[in-house]
Order: sequence, then structure tokens, then C-alpha cells
Amino acid sequence: MRALTGARRIFDVPAVLAAAFLVLAGAGLAVAADDEEKTFPAEDVLAAGPEDDKSLGSPDAKVTIVEYASLTCSHCADFHGKTFPELKKRYIDTGKVRFIFREYPLDALAMAASALARCSAPDRFFDVTGMFFDTQTVWAFTDKPVEGLTALARQIGFTQESFDACLTNRTVIDGLDKVKRTAFEKFGLHSTPTFYINGQEFRGARTIEEFATVIDPLL
Repeated sequence: MRALTGARRIFDVPAVLAAAFLVLAGAGLAVAADDEEKTFPAEDVLAAGPEDDKSLGSPDAKVTIVEYASLTCSHCADFHGKTFPELKKRYIDTGKVRFIFREYPLDALAMAASALARCSAPDRFFDVTGMFFDTQTVWAFTDKPVEGLTALARQIGFTQESFDACLTNRTVIDGLDKVKRTAFEKFGLHSTPTFYINGQEFRGARTIEEFATVIDPLL
């Protein structure tokens, strides 16, 4: 489970992107001291995101899971690679659970990747975020992250122009920052992944069995 840190330093950034990463870095948030997992009114959790929440599953499902994740978080990638496919098959695709994904970028690079996912076609959002999680080792944990991110962006249809435009789009960046700050201020959220199941907070990547023990009694 990754805790919030300052923005990582980016080297060899092309001149056209230098300003973008200064914007993306922004001001850090101080880490909250309270480590107790809490329960919040479900309506408060559902209201915490932007109007264009990215979701899967039936809006009428009895159970709603909200995940806050950072695309540079290895524990988030582990959840999406190991647990999420079965969660989707067993609960989301069957209409039992509505799953909402919210970005909580822990550094400038995660903010950039989240922006690219948001700038992609709406129906490809989950495919793009899944790709970023699957390929973390070739862009998030490398000496040349910008080059890795740029190469992946080209694979999903970005040109250099649209790539640069996305990373300097203040509407997108400010929206992502608002989601992050709202979660921090309202719920004291400071690490990823963090899940809210009908308002009940769970931190860290969980197994499908752990999810089942919480979800099944609510159905």
C-alpha cells in the first residue's frame, strides 16, 4: 500500500513537456495521522467524485465499491492484475456490484498517466488504465519514464501533439486534483489502494476471498 509522497523528479523531459510536469507536480498534501479504517455514509462517498465518475456494473446494484488508486502504485497494479478480474466476473458482470474507479495520483507521473486515460475515448478508459497497471515496469519504474509513457500513448492512438495537449489541459488536471483533494479532506485518505464498500473503508490490496466476506452479507 503506497502512502502519499512528494512528486518524483523527472529527468530528460522534452522541453515541450517541462512546463506540463511542473504543473502536474503541484503542491503535496500532508499525510494524515489517523490510520483507523472508518465507515462513512454511502451517499457521502458517492458524492465525493466528479460528475463523470468512471464505473462498471449496474447502477441499481445493492453494493457499490469505490476504489481510489494511483497508476504508479504497485499494490494497485497487483489488485487489478490478480483480484479485479475475478471480482468483475463474480460480482460486477452479474449486476451485484457497481464498481467506481477514482484517481488518487501519488506523484506527477501518476497524474500524467491518469490524464492520458481521461483524454482517451470514454469507452476505453478501463482498458487504458488496465494497460498502465500491466506495464508499470516499462514506464513507471524506469530511468526514462516520459519516453516509456510516450511510447505507450502512441500505442493507444495519441500523437505527440495530442499527448502534449492532454498533459497541459488544465481542465483535466484540475479535475483530477479536485478528486484527490476531496478524498483527502473528506475521508482523510492518504494511501492507495483504498476501497469503500457501501461506505466502509478498506485499505490495501485485498484478495477475492476478503472481498467476498464483506460483499456477500450485503447482497
